[in-house]
Amino acid sequence: MQTKLIATIGPRSRDRAVIEKLVAVGVTIFRLNFSHAGPGDFADVIQSVREIEQQTGTILTLMGDLSGPKIRIGEVAGAPLSVATGQLVRLGPARAKGAFGDALYLPLELAEILEQLKPGAPVILSDGIPVFRVRKRLDTEAGPVFELETQNSGLVSSNKGISFPGLAIDLPALTAKDRSDVAAALDVGIDALALSFVQKSQDVVDLKKEMEHHGRQVPVIVKIERMNAIDHFQEIVAEADVIMVARGDLGLECSLPALPVIQKRIIDMCAEHQKPVVVATQMLLSMVHNPLPTRAEVADVANAIMDGADAVMLSEETAVGEYPVEAAGMLAQVAEHTERFMAEKMGGPRRPRGKEQVGKHLAYSACLVADHAGSRALACHTVSGHTAATLSACRPARTVYALSPHLEALRYANFLWGVKPVHVDDRIADHLDRVEHFISTSGAFVPGESIVITSGQPTPGQRHNDTNQIKIYYKGNT
Repeated sequence: MQTKLIATIGPRSRDRAVIEKLVAVGVTIFRLNFSHAGPGDFADVIQSVREIEQQTGTILTLMGDLSGPKIRIGEVAGAPLSVATGQLVRLGPARAKGAFGDALYLPLELAEILEQLKPGAPVILSDGIPVFRVRKRLDTEAGPVFELETQNSGLVSSNKGISFPGLAIDLPALTAKDRSDVAAALDVGIDALALSFVQKSQDVVDLKKEMEHHGRQVPVIVKIERMNAIDHFQEIVAEADVIMVARGDLGLECSLPALPVIQKRIIDMCAEHQKPVVVATQMLLSMVHNPLPTRAEVADVANAIMDGADAVMLSEETAVGEYPVEAAGMLAQVAEHTERFMAEKMGGPRRPRGKEQVGKHLAYSACLVADHAGSRALACHTVSGHTAATLSACRPARTVYALSPHLEALRYANFLWGVKPVHVDDRIADHLDRVEHFISTSGAFVPGESIVITSGQPTPGQRHNDTNQIKIYYKGNT
């Protein structure tokens, strides 16, 4: 399987036995959600993952998901309450509630949002049920209060997320809680951090500076959840290490019919920039309570992979679902079937766009050579993961073995489609020699098989030690 699987850890999956089963079906990245907990609350999970990594020899990645500036209403009197289509609801600062008697009132303390709301604007609560529309503004001594008309019936609960599609909300992606979680996450050994509600590249820069302050850098996964992020995508993708299409909140910002096309455009832009991309949210949601997914769900997963997703992620399915291992196993089966079809349909590696960066074209050439030589695999040595990412972006038909003595680079490589990270020691000084030694001693290859190696061998006048060589290595008898 070339597609990477991400599983969210929760009450149903934090036991070591369950984590072992998830690894056995192909999960290599574990998401730790910091929205309702901190890094320290996952100490047992982190220990289990590291022990399983040692036990199995499989490189595993721990991804901390920062909560970000999630906008939520406050305490709703009498909640949970049902609302019916056409029912009028008020939205405004909590201190203004008394002026409206027993009317259903949604408290919100963000004055910068309330000042921007205008009649006709949509307001969406929770996961889109219910939806409201602003009827009019009512000015009070405590600030503006808005009369909303319910567009579809649903349930109103306290402290739920609220969205304002089309409204430019200038809130930094990194909150005070996030800054505290960053420090704790780096201390406990988290391998990557996902940044929520990114709107501009400066949000990513701010997270990198925060990590620099603590003396350790890990890859940044940028979650695309706001339409503002789409408008600034070119500058954001340049700063990001990985992009995540977070369809839950993004689906509240845009119209649902537009969401599939937006997802495809994001994946296309990531391919153009050769950045790995994760598709997340409700991939197999019905498996929270059912042992099998719907036909539409498996088609959704397959389409995301065929569009070019490097990884697909399970959220509630593994965190609180009744069938966490079965859901991950189903994801793996869909990926395997889809990849076989992709190999038939593509007919060769994906050609890089543009003429800049010769390394991209060398990687593409290596994939072509592997195809024509009938090679067993491709292999490279990587310091940061960049070389492996360049090969992965070509979508080769063969597995890419990425070798490195640096566990940080290998754990990042788990986000890359078709890449198998391999830890090697640095006692062999030359990078190419390390790769050849791995091939000659590994049981993954048999004598006579060829493996295409890409490497960077310094030449006179070369400013940077970039990839500049392709070699076909035939394994001999040991």
